[in-house]
Amino acid sequence: MFPLFPAVVAQAVPSLETPQLIYDYAPILMTVTFAAVVAGAVFTLATVLGPKNPTPEKMIPYESGSETTGGQHVRFSAKFYLTALLFVIFDIEAVFLYPWAVLFQGLGWVGLAEMVVFLAMLTVALVYCWKKGALEWET
Repeated sequence: MFPLFPAVVAQAVPSLETPQLIYDYAPILMTVTFAAVVAGAVFTLATVLGPKNPTPEKMIPYESGSETTGGQHVRFSAKFYLTALLFVIFDIEAVFLYPWAVLFQGLGWVGLAEMVVFLAMLTVALVYCWKKGALEWET
């Protein structure tokens, strides 16, 4: 489709010049590559140079230092997954709060109002989960 205001769209969308993209993303690519090389090297060195002394005592399965009891393929309760999902949802709050705090002065009152709305929605969600008992851990 053709935009109604081509001049506005042309100003809003920067040109994607290849050399500029390379300069912008090269540090990220180098950091990811370096992390992957270091992780691979540490894993390889530990596998190759690590001690290999398997004894019958080391080869038995255990849970927290004690013998296993019960079946091996026990289905977990949905409570585990619900707790993990709630953790992820409320952890995202911190991901959105940090950039907002860095740019706080430049955002002005509009940025403050948007963050208050965001935090209010999270608070409502937390109260709802609390009232429903999703945060209670039952054994």
